Amino acid sequence: MKKQYDLIVIGTGSAGAGVATACSKEDWKVAIIDSRAYGGTCALRGCDPKKVLVGAAEIIDCNERMQGKGIQEQPTINWADLIAFKETFVEDIPPAHEKKLQEAGVDTFHGFASFVSEDTVQVGDDQLTGKHILIATGAKPAPLSIEGEQYLANSDDFLNLEQLPSTIVFVGGGYISMEFAHIAVRAGAEVHIVHHGDQPLSKFDPDLVDELVERSRELGIQFHLNTEIESITQLADHQYKVKATQNSDQQQSIEIECGLVVHGAGRVANIDQLQLDQANIVSEKQGITVNEYLQSTSNPRVYAAGDVAATKGLPLTPIASMESQAVRQNLLQHNVQIPDYKVMPSIVFTIPKLASVGMTAEEAQKLGDHIKINDMDTSSWYTYKRTNEKHTRIKVIIDTKAKKVLGAHILSGEADDLINHFATAIQFDLNIDEWKKTIYGYPTAMSDLSYFLEE
Repeated sequence: MKKQYDLIVIGTGSAGAGVATACSKEDWKVAIIDSRAYGGTCALRGCDPKKVLVGAAEIIDCNERMQGKGIQEQPTINWADLIAFKETFVEDIPPAHEKKLQEAGVDTFHGFASFVSEDTVQVGDDQLTGKHILIATGAKPAPLSIEGEQYLANSDDFLNLEQLPSTIVFVGGGYISMEFAHIAVRAGAEVHIVHHGDQPLSKFDPDLVDELVERSRELGIQFHLNTEIESITQLADHQYKVKATQNSDQQQSIEIECGLVVHGAGRVANIDQLQLDQANIVSEKQGITVNEYLQSTSNPRVYAAGDVAATKGLPLTPIASMESQAVRQNLLQHNVQIPDYKVMPSIVFTIPKLASVGMTAEEAQKLGDHIKINDMDTSSWYTYKRTNEKHTRIKVIIDTKAKKVLGAHILSGEADDLINHFATAIQFDLNIDEWKKTIYGYPTAMSDLSYFLEE
């Protein structure tokens, strides 16, 4: 069946659904398509359900740290119960999400979308033609081209495990591997991370990453760095052998038998099934090529937002939401808003958490002698000593001439909340002297601010 629309949105996550609703409220005829349950990665199979599991792991960690300091009994994680609890945060989202879109006047479609021309998309038996089209299909695990790749589980699989295997191998040293490793090891699994580089989390401050790796090793997480996966073979149902080679002075072969091998080696734009060539849509390694207004450079009726678009933005939910807001304005008012990537706080929900915003120490050191880097081991400070956190550290990058914070990098249980204060300061160019006048509740993590900002 052929149908005409003012706007077709492909994807129902953070980058897509808001645009569909906003345009429908302006009396546009809007359709939205998704091949999976409505709601997107973050809400259904990413940040939100992951943090439910992290919450349980944090309870285990806190109890372990406080043993002999007032806490006597150590709880354990019942994995099946935890997954069932996680599911209560997920199960109602798809129907509620679709109902909300329909109530806003949006036509909803289920199935894989593929272009058949510059303005027409095929989904099932329907051909939808749109004056405008927004691609917001997110990302998927990157192909690794290794023997036995078909045996790799992905992050979706891990979040839906009915039983936790006794041994797990994570391939790659990014967010997914590090966060899930910290969950799994505290749930009792033997955990290995196999990473091709000499340090995981390559985009974060290397000193803080080293500290996090030290803590991870204390927990029993085994790192195989500078190591390449050679093959994955299936030994029996749910049993696998991972063969890898460690690149050192003398190459060393490694074999690990496990119950699960998880892909944590990066993601790529989810565009393979869209048939972009049929619509004259150009893409690159990072995703769909767009201009500053998130408009396709080769097909102006098409926009892209979120992880599928090749922009300056990090692959984070708040960035997808910000780009979504820009697209809705650019559709309704014809290219009036350029996304602002000045501040992009990023958090790894390991235990302790690792957070970053703004300029790195390496970048700042190139600016001159008016840059000061406050690098502080905070493990002996009251804020962290009271819960026996032994691996906490902060780096704050200050422009002493302009009296502004240029960046912050934090490792601690409080890092996720603290980083947002620094994000606000950088976004609004807060003067350090003015910022210090703020009175924060005491004793809290933010009441340490004046020490962080010493010039």
